[in-house]
Amino acid sequence: MRRRDKEITDQKIINQILKSNTVCRIALCDNGTPYIVPMNYGFDEGNIYLHCAKEGKKIEIIEANNRVCFEVTDSVETVTSDKACGFGTRYRSVIGQGRVDHLTLTEEKIKVLNTIMKQHTGKSDWDFDSAVVDKITVLKITTESITGKISGF
Repeated sequence: MRRRDKEITDQKIINQILKSNTVCRIALCDNGTPYIVPMNYGFDEGNIYLHCAKEGKKIEIIEANNRVCFEVTDSVETVTSDKACGFGTRYRSVIGQGRVDHLTLTEEKIKVLNTIMKQHTGKSDWDFDSAVVDKITVLKITTESITGKISGF
């Protein structure tokens, strides 16, 4: 990171940012062309969990190259000024890299779906119909590197 004065080095703060937000952007590489998509997610035990349809562009890309970059931003606020160059943004963000794996066991998928639901609702004891669970893809991003940044605070 170029600006070490803005780097978040405390893993507890990075985890708090990841646990308190609901949208994660994942960046994929499709034969040298970048592709980014925002997704609902859950964070637990150092991993990011996602769910989606069983088919589509992101699944095709992941099957060809399971390396990803991900980003989560929170605390976004515009800082105004009387001068154009005085404007800025207050934020905290996390950027990481890792690899995506498909989870296939129904019980494991249900556990992850409850993790995602807890992040979005605070409740983690949802009932899921196994037939519905079998129709969706659940993905796990295993984090290999991660950084945090704070600006404007």
